Amino acid sequence: MDQETLAELFRRYGDDVFRLAYSYLGSRADGEDVCQTVFLKLAEGRAVLLPGREKAWLLTCAANLCRSQLRSFWRRNVGALDESVSFPEPAGRAVWSAVQALPPQYRAVVHLYYWEGYDQGEIGDILHLSRTAVQTRMQRARAMLKKELSDDETGISAHDGTGCAEH
Repeated sequence: MDQETLAELFRRYGDDVFRLAYSYLGSRADGEDVCQTVFLKLAEGRAVLLPGREKAWLLTCAANLCRSQLRSFWRRNVGALDESVSFPEPAGRAVWSAVQALPPQYRAVVHLYYWEGYDQGEIGDILHLSRTAVQTRMQRARAMLKKELSDDETGISAHDGTGCAEH
């Protein structure tokens, strides 16, 4: 792949790949590493992208790398960094914290659905899951978020218009 095409793909989809990896792994540094690895695979010519399916391939590759990293011995035996994301209003901070507290398999489907705008069938393709598995994970994630956000001492309801418990 030529450098110009690679640079254009990075400009268009680099943030999406990073956000998925960050959402999946919960660490900015790990998200950056996965993003870099995905685009290195492209640069080295290890992949052939179909026109119109570039973003789907990039996100699928990122999800696969994240799952591999979560299974690794080193990942399981290293403590997480405390990383803060700033939000202007308390509701955004509460929702972000609740999403980050979800197990990785639920964080990934929530991220792809709400932040990236994929439907459940597309999420299944990206994560190599059946549509039913995606629906189940979404249902469980919403239940966890609803419980977490309604139990939150700030009084934020899961139905406060954030879109996380509804859709």
